[in-house]
Amino acid sequence: MEGPLQTFVHVCHENGQWMSQLPEKLWDIPLYNLALPGSHDTMTYCLDKRSAVSGNESKLVKFLNKCLPCIVHPIIMKWSITQVLTVTEQLEAGVRYLDFRIAHKANDPSMNLYFVHMVYTTVTVQDILWEILRWLETHPQEVVIIACRNFDGLTKTLHNHLVACIKEIFQCKLCPRNVVPTLRTLWHLGHQVIVSYEEEMELGKHCELWPPIPYWWGNKTSTRALIRYLECMKRMGRPGKFFVAGINLTENLRYILVHPFGSLKKMTLQSLPCLKIWIKQQHPGPKRKCINIIAGDFIGNNDFVKDVIELNTKINPPLLCQSEVEQIGFNSQLPDL
Repeated sequence: MEGPLQTFVHVCHENGQWMSQLPEKLWDIPLYNLALPGSHDTMTYCLDKRSAVSGNESKLVKFLNKCLPCIVHPIIMKWSITQVLTVTEQLEAGVRYLDFRIAHKANDPSMNLYFVHMVYTTVTVQDILWEILRWLETHPQEVVIIACRNFDGLTKTLHNHLVACIKEIFQCKLCPRNVVPTLRTLWHLGHQVIVSYEEEMELGKHCELWPPIPYWWGNKTSTRALIRYLECMKRMGRPGKFFVAGINLTENLRYILVHPFGSLKKMTLQSLPCLKIWIKQQHPGPKRKCINIIAGDFIGNNDFVKDVIELNTKINPPLLCQSEVEQIGFNSQLPDL
């Protein structure tokens, strides 16, 4: 039988199954007290180069893109793409938190919903939900958290449509919010999907939807400033349940002008060595300064996922109380009958 260390070394090589291969001592700990790798702006690997700029962007950006599309649109693309792996590849790499920014295109008469980050994606939300289901069916002990956010252009009718799609596709795999989500419990009940939903009206109508998951977004252009922000948030104390520490840097207009040949990918890759050190110093758990989900950009470019998963080796579940220890010792001294 493999010990925890042997098991964990095996996990590092096969992150697609890492939850099922955690040591049994972690099976009864709620997922919000484990360390979970996530991807920030999960769906930007398939942004549509011909897409219009999102209706949520500033009037200046939309005006410049309309007047100088050959210049402005390529710049928008360089600073909008945060991931290069597909959603299936991200899941296979070990990502368990998906950041979905959902939108309905302006003047689109259909019910089609897309993902958005300045521009819209080529794929629909419904297609990606089916893709996640197919992956889950071949990974029956893995659990995925889907954060549905932003909702650019969604009406009440479109919210009803989206929630109906989520329930139709995942069915009994959806974990209701009244369940304490430990791995042992989820495996026993057959739940594999936790959906958080940033629309309060829908939460009241559907027990399958979880409240919005807080995201610590530093909105910083420098690694040091981002780390200072995250440490400040930790001192204020972690939320009680799921939350995300975002290790993603964010450009602004000044930064783009100073780095005319830059991109979000270059910006991210330069920050990874320092962020790697910060990640390795973190501890999952329920205490005030503990972390839960850590989400990053371009998650396939270093050991980010492995480093986050490895944090779970720092968890030591509560030891037996003294009376239980004494009872075990007493029982071990009894003669065999």
